[in-house]
Amino acid sequence: MLLPLAAIVVGLAVLVWSADKFVEGAAATAKHLGMPSLLIGMVVVGFGTSAPEMTVSAFAAWEGNPALALGNAYGSNTLNIALILGITAVIAVIVVHSDIVRKEMPILLAVTLLSGLLLWDKEISRGDALILLVAFFGIMGWSIYAAMRGRKDALSAEVEEELASHPMRLKTALVWLAIGLLLLVISSKVLVWGAVEIAHALGVSDLIVGLTIVALGTSLPELASSIAAARKGESDLALGNIIGSNLFNTLAVVGIAGLIAPITVADEVLTRDFPIMLAVTAGLFIMVYGFKKPGHLTHWEGSLLLSVYVGYTGWLVYGVIDLSFA
Repeated sequence: MLLPLAAIVVGLAVLVWSADKFVEGAAATAKHLGMPSLLIGMVVVGFGTSAPEMTVSAFAAWEGNPALALGNAYGSNTLNIALILGITAVIAVIVVHSDIVRKEMPILLAVTLLSGLLLWDKEISRGDALILLVAFFGIMGWSIYAAMRGRKDALSAEVEEELASHPMRLKTALVWLAIGLLLLVISSKVLVWGAVEIAHALGVSDLIVGLTIVALGTSLPELASSIAAARKGESDLALGNIIGSNLFNTLAVVGIAGLIAPITVADEVLTRDFPIMLAVTAGLFIMVYGFKKPGHLTHWEGSLLLSVYVGYTGWLVYGVIDLSFA
């Protein structure tokens, strides 16, 4: 029991550190190669912070634990909105100036609904996984097209400022990119082993472990980057990171895991986990879209999101305790 627990702690620590270095190296490399700042913000940084979820879920599916992969993706999505954006909005009101963010938010809601339709037969088959991955690359293509249009955007200016404050030579960026990727793979394998061993020892499902411990650990990069952005007044960057991360989780993370091994969907995913994820996504859309004026996420709305996360986590914990005494 102590060795798997140590594997989780060490795996998460290395995972978070390596993800940060991977994103820094990737963003700096992209800048040196002439990639537009807006594209770096929405694709490299936003999706790059989901590298922990991708590697952990891929290893989980590869090693015969696809439920952990699904729990990691959906748990991270709920956590990103309810906990991370909740904390961010409590620190500083999030005002949405970026047109790209406003266009990505309806896409995230549509993608969440699509994932729900694919869950309906209680399995994510390889065919379903291909649908998710095709949708992912389609959105990636749209993001590239939007960024290449060359029009200045609030998010673009924030990314330029962030990159300018942490200059990095191309050689250094490539080194950190390689080291970060290597350690991501190693730490993910260690974390998955520890999580599965803990789940078996406690008699809980891989899904619950994925929704809680693994989801929280793999979402730490989003938490750190969003809080930092909020404290600097870069609210669009904080929201853009979360939208990009959730799109990546829903489409690429689940898609890659489902392509490796079909995922059997437990009943509680349909009755508990997916409805909560859909509810917080729809709630965020209503709060931040701004139908006639710039959208915003206020302090009290952030507190509301936090209360939803606390209630959802309490629901999961109660289920585990109830099961253990049954």
